[in-house]
Amino acid sequence: MRDRIDDEITFRKLEVLLAFMETGNLSKAAEALDVSSVSVHRALHSLEKGVRCSLFRLEGRNLKSTDAAQTLAEVANEVLTLMSDGIRATREAAGYSSDRLRIGSLYSLTIRTVPGIVVDIKVRRPTLQVELVLGSNAELLDKLKQGAIDAALMALPEAEPEIESIPLFEDDIFFAAPAGSPYAKQEAIDLKDCRDETFVSLGDGFVTYRGFLEAFRVADFTPHVTMRVGDIFSLMNLVSGGVGYTLLPGRVRGVFGDKVQFVPLKPQYLMRQTIGVSFLRARERDPNLLALMAVCRLRTRSGD
Repeated sequence: MRDRIDDEITFRKLEVLLAFMETGNLSKAAEALDVSSVSVHRALHSLEKGVRCSLFRLEGRNLKSTDAAQTLAEVANEVLTLMSDGIRATREAAGYSSDRLRIGSLYSLTIRTVPGIVVDIKVRRPTLQVELVLGSNAELLDKLKQGAIDAALMALPEAEPEIESIPLFEDDIFFAAPAGSPYAKQEAIDLKDCRDETFVSLGDGFVTYRGFLEAFRVADFTPHVTMRVGDIFSLMNLVSGGVGYTLLPGRVRGVFGDKVQFVPLKPQYLMRQTIGVSFLRARERDPNLLALMAVCRLRTRSGD
């Protein structure tokens, strides 16, 4: 059984000890802690009482640390670091974080949606560090469940009891063709007319790829896909280079100027994505997530 720790020994007094050991005198330690020199002296004296041995000696009018004080300071540093990490882990387990927000996002949302949200949330919480993690819908959902990200800007996932989502906007899917393509001049595309064409697409896990497959299921044929890529900008490069056609969400329209033409699909192929922010219900009271939700709701109401 471990020895009981005297009530005189507290985390605050250990912080005072470390400040004194780092600065070397009472005045500088008091200045660093924003307290009086008398308070520092009392805290150090109280520690001596708590450990029941001398930690300091007087040399003239100066207080000098002993080897015992150095030993206690080394332990105090470890204890305070461990406790700080423990408090942070406890807050995270309870759904709270403090100085950073890890936001997952689809690549396509980095054009407009993500920058706007980051700017708005930094206005609300200027000291918050925002980290951005990019991936497919499936990757972001997995990271969210594992706690690798705090929230995800993506197509709303299917209903799950552990996930809460706030819709931001809806986005239609278009037929994407390179400039100069005969399809680029059509008012609307019937995918059945594209049976013999070559296509490129995103890979599994992307919500746009899911819509791609569904559209061709309605068209009742399997498209000839020559290449799959892992992000939407590479996909648009392939389209602009004439490698193949594809289906793209309207939010990326204009990124490549007139090199990629977005043509509406016939009504029977209409595909619409609902984009929103998702997070774990267990963390819905996290102050950072509350700020993010507030920003997202304001953007939804303003139609931005």
